Amino acid sequence: MDEARPERPQAVAITYTSGTDTAPKVVAKGSGLMADHIITLAKENAVPIYKNKTLTGMLMAIELDREIPPELYQAIAEVLAHIYRLNQTMGHKKL
Repeated sequence: MDEARPERPQAVAITYTSGTDTAPKVVAKGSGLMADHIITLAKENAVPIYKNKTLTGMLMAIELDREIPPELYQAIAEVLAHIYRLNQTMGHKKL
């Protein structure tokens, strides 16, 4: 009998500085315990978390410290817009 394995969580951290960076970069990524650690650090530092398994899967394929490819610009722009709206709601000035 083939039992379904629980899905290992995945997490990817990106960074982007408007006016400085050409495109967002992947700065951390991992599965399982590493994903848990990335998420914990984000929460401890009040970094917004955006959940999207499909996008996470695509970002997992990008090497660390590499800019995201142009094919993902639209998806990442939607994430950044979501974070911008969250920051505005919470009274933060920066992304």
